[in-house]
Amino acid sequence: MKTIHLKRCFFVIIKEMEKLILNLIKEGILKTKSVIEAFRNIDRKDFILSEYKEDAYKDIPLPIGYGQTISQPTTVAFMLELLQVKKGDRVLDVGSGSGWTTALLSYLAKDGFVWGVEILPELVLFGKSNLSKYNFKNSIILEAKEEIGLREKGPFDKILVSASAETVPFLLLEQLKEGGIMVIPIRDSIWKIKKINGKIETEVFEGFLFVPLID
Repeated sequence: MKTIHLKRCFFVIIKEMEKLILNLIKEGILKTKSVIEAFRNIDRKDFILSEYKEDAYKDIPLPIGYGQTISQPTTVAFMLELLQVKKGDRVLDVGSGSGWTTALLSYLAKDGFVWGVEILPELVLFGKSNLSKYNFKNSIILEAKEEIGLREKGPFDKILVSASAETVPFLLLEQLKEGGIMVIPIRDSIWKIKKINGKIETEVFEGFLFVPLID
């Protein structure tokens, strides 16, 4: 009976996760095959606090402590579609929080590498613990230093920022490779920034809400 019960719970989890993914595809948020596969292979439930496990597949942000959240799946999917991480990319994940975005980026980068940075020591430990469930060899989460980003490991092909800044951080632009893409929330909008010939091209998408980027 116990085995049957466990199997039933497993299939309920898969069903709920797939329902979320199919809805994101239907809404036109998830589009790219690799990003869809990342969502299917990296379980959001592995990156949230135990008291919120039943809400893992709801399309809402959830608290992870210390005034921070794990972002709404719609928002993460939207940002990853803009970022378009490719196999072999060197990626910086600023504000790694629970480790969910770092894990998704690790899956996408394959034989590239992902550096997650987080300013809150407690969340560094939380993110590392969650990321370790997947035994990735191509990613690490580090405690953020005084300067934003991780200059010594740059330049990066892609930079993802998961907290809202007031303006585009110049120091992160310096760490972006020529031809690279950064996706970052600026106040209540998501910006896609591409560096071309030392200049930047931007696309702005309004109507989002993030926790503030901690300086």
